[in-house]
Amino acid sequence: MADTILNIRNLQVQFSTDSEPVNAVDGISFELQRGKTLAIVGESGSGKSVTSLSIMRLVPNPGKIVQGEITFLPKTDKPNDSVKLHDLDKAQMRHYRGGQIAMIFQEPMSSLNPVFTCGYQLVEAIRLHQEIGESEARRKAIALLQEVKLIPADEEMVTQIRSESRMPETVKIDQATINERKQSYLRRYPHEFSGGQLQRIMIAMAISSNPDILIADEPTTALDVTVQATILDLLRELRDRRGMSIIFVTHDLGVVAELADEVVVMYQGKIVEANTVAEIFNNPQQAYTKGLLACRPQPEQQLRYLPTVADFLKEAKGTEDEAEASSSFEPEEISEGEIKERLEILKESKPIVQVKDLRVSYPVRGVFGGTKRYVVAVNGVSFDIFAGETLGLVAESGCGKTTLGSTLVRLQDSASGRIMFEDQDITKLTGKALRRVRQDMQIIFQDPYSSLNPRMTVGAAIMEPMKIFGDSAAILQGSKKGNKKSQIRDRAAYLLERVGLSADDLKKYPHAFSGGQRQRVCIARSLALNPKFIVCDESVSALDVSVQAQVLNLLKELQKEFNLTYVFISHDLGVVKFMSDRIMVMNKKGQIEEMGTAAEIYNNPQNEYTQQLIAAIPKGVVPISSTSVFLNEAP
Repeated sequence: MADTILNIRNLQVQFSTDSEPVNAVDGISFELQRGKTLAIVGESGSGKSVTSLSIMRLVPNPGKIVQGEITFLPKTDKPNDSVKLHDLDKAQMRHYRGGQIAMIFQEPMSSLNPVFTCGYQLVEAIRLHQEIGESEARRKAIALLQEVKLIPADEEMVTQIRSESRMPETVKIDQATINERKQSYLRRYPHEFSGGQLQRIMIAMAISSNPDILIADEPTTALDVTVQATILDLLRELRDRRGMSIIFVTHDLGVVAELADEVVVMYQGKIVEANTVAEIFNNPQQAYTKGLLACRPQPEQQLRYLPTVADFLKEAKGTEDEAEASSSFEPEEISEGEIKERLEILKESKPIVQVKDLRVSYPVRGVFGGTKRYVVAVNGVSFDIFAGETLGLVAESGCGKTTLGSTLVRLQDSASGRIMFEDQDITKLTGKALRRVRQDMQIIFQDPYSSLNPRMTVGAAIMEPMKIFGDSAAILQGSKKGNKKSQIRDRAAYLLERVGLSADDLKKYPHAFSGGQRQRVCIARSLALNPKFIVCDESVSALDVSVQAQVLNLLKELQKEFNLTYVFISHDLGVVKFMSDRIMVMNKKGQIEEMGTAAEIYNNPQNEYTQQLIAAIPKGVVPISSTSVFLNEAP
C-alpha cells in the first residue's frame, strides 16, 4: 500500500431501468500505483468508462454507486492520510475533481464550449483551482500549451515567423512579436483546431493544477496513427516528468502496449484478468483477452478473415457469465501465391473507375465576402480502380482522402480533371444522367449515427432509395413475387439479415442500435440499389476493435457475394492492408505519395512519408494463433 495512490474495492455501479437494475460495474477491485500507468481495457458496454466516471463521481443518472470503496491516498506529511471519495458530498468532491484528480474525455470537441475561445476555457480551468490573476493565468496557459507542444518553443516560433514573412536572418524578431503569436493561439475557437490539437488542449487543461492522477478515457480512438503516437508519447513524457499516475481507458490492446505498466481487462462489468502488460501480452489466461489481442488487424499477417472475440469464446454451460477458450479456432492466412494470382486476375479486368489529373479545391472567403484564395485539397491525382478490387487509400487527416472519396461519387465537384466510370465521364453529369450513375455508386460514411435520420426507422432508411429508383428491375431482382411495396420490404429485410441483423429490426429507430449495429444498417442501405462501386470512408475508425473486425469481415463477404469494388479510406495502415489489394498513400499536399500492392507498401515503402505512417502503427500485438500471442517489443 506504500506506493498505492488509488485503491478500489468491490465497486458496484447500478443503473435503474423500467424492468430491473443493470450492474454496469459489478464488484471490481484494483489498485493504481504512484507514477505508473494502469490501462482498463474492454469493449463498449464492458463498464470501463463507468469505472472512470465513478472515480470522478460523475456517473450520470439513473446510475449510482451502490457498493464498494474508492480510496484516494494523496501525497501528504501524514503517511496514512487517505480520502474516501465515495463518501464525499458534491462540494467536497469539487476540491479533488479537476485539481488532484483530472480527466480527459474521448471527444475533445464535445468537451469544449464552441462559443468560447480555447484560451478563455483554459484560463477558467486554471483559475478555478488556483488563486491567481487573469494575466498570470494567461501566462500559465501559454506555458501549458508549450508543454503539450501545441505552441512551439520560442526558437522554433522565430523560424516559423521568418519563413512565413520571408524575413532575412539579419532582421531581428522582437519578443513582442513572439508573444503576440503565442497569444493568437488563446484567441482561437475549438473549430479552428484539428482533433489532435484539441486533445492537446484538453491535456493542458487536465494537467493545469498538477494532478496526482490523470484519467484518460479513450483519448486517441478516432485520431490518425501518427497523431495517436504523438499523444501517447506526450502522455508518457508528462507522466515521467510530473510524477503523475495515469488510468488509461481504451478498447485497443495495441495502444496499451505503448504506454501501460499494468492492465485490467473488463467484460460485462467484471474484471476477467489483471496483470502486468508483459504478462497480458505474453501469457494471456482468459479467452476474452486472447480475442481482444487477436482481432486487431496486424500488417505482418494477411488473414482471410479477422478473428473476433466470439471466435475465442463459447458459453460455459451450467455457469453464469463465464467463458472458456475455443481450442479449435485457428486464424487462416492467405498464401503469397493466392494473393499474386488474385492481383493478376484483377489487372486483366477492365478498370471500372479511371481518374485523370483530378483537382479539387475549396474557396477561402475574404474580409468582405469575396473569394480570397483557394485551398487545394486534391492536387492532380491519377489512378485506375479495377472491377472487383479493393483500393486502399491511406493518409493522415487533412491530406484530402475524404474529399477524394466524396468527389469519386460526385458529392463534391472537381475543379479540373476527369473521373471515368465504366468509360463514361461523370465529372460534368447533372440531373437524370447523374442520378442513373449514382445508382451504381454508393458511400459509407465514418459516423453511422449522423448518416441516419433519427426520425426514420432503419427500415424506412433502407427502403427509401429503392422507392426513388424503383423503376429499375435490377434492384428487386430475386425478390419474391408480389406488389412493388412488398418486394421492397422483402429486400430490405433480406439486406438487414445479410449484414447480421434481423427483419424485426426494420421498425426500430437508429438510437436503439449500438455503433457497430448502426454501421451495419448503413452498409445494408448502401447495398439497396445493387451498386457496383462503394467508397468506405473511415467506416470502422470509431468502432471497438472486436466490432471493427466483424464489420471488416462483413465487407469482405459482401464484396465476394455481390462482386463489389471498394475504395477503402482509412488512416490506419493495418486495417487498410487487411482489406486492400492495392494501397495508395496521399500526402499533406493532396498528392499521391506512392502506390503499390498491399505487401509492397507495407514491407518495402519507398518514400519517407509512408515509412513514418508505418512506424506509427502500434507494434505491441502480433497474434499468431488462438493460443499464442506475444509482445513484439516491451514498452
